[in-house]
Amino acid sequence: MRRLAFGVITLLLFAGSALHAQNPAIDDLKGKIFDAHMAQQMFAGGLKYCNELDGKSFYYQVRNRLLNLEEYAHSMENLVKAQVFNPAKKRPWTLEDAKERWEEVKRQAQEDKQKCELVRSLPELEKRLEELQQRAAASDKSDKKE
Repeated sequence: MRRLAFGVITLLLFAGSALHAQNPAIDDLKGKIFDAHMAQQMFAGGLKYCNELDGKSFYYQVRNRLLNLEEYAHSMENLVKAQVFNPAKKRPWTLEDAKERWEEVKRQAQEDKQKCELVRSLPELEKRLEELQQRAAASDKSDKKE
């Protein structure tokens, strides 16, 4: 049901572009709004943690919780020291595995922060889009009068 609603929203956002030529600013805003709606759908569980997703932690979807990067790094070190089995690699954790995972979670922390910022900016983006579309419509009317 959510997908259907999202599809309708997407269709409505882009329906106007087929009717008349859009300017690049409007197209850019529509793209950002689309991305924000996608983030809302795909990152729904993590949105409640947005105040804490500042690049120093990341959302761990499997457990529906936040993990602090610093604490996570210590946990990875302990896994390597204890030679705990790494199911992804089918062998004990190595320093290289830990470094690889560390880079992934640092990237994820930044992506989570960006998703929150994008979703937070959605009302402003929609307001700016409406203003640009009104200006474009007024401009089209004045062009037709000439």
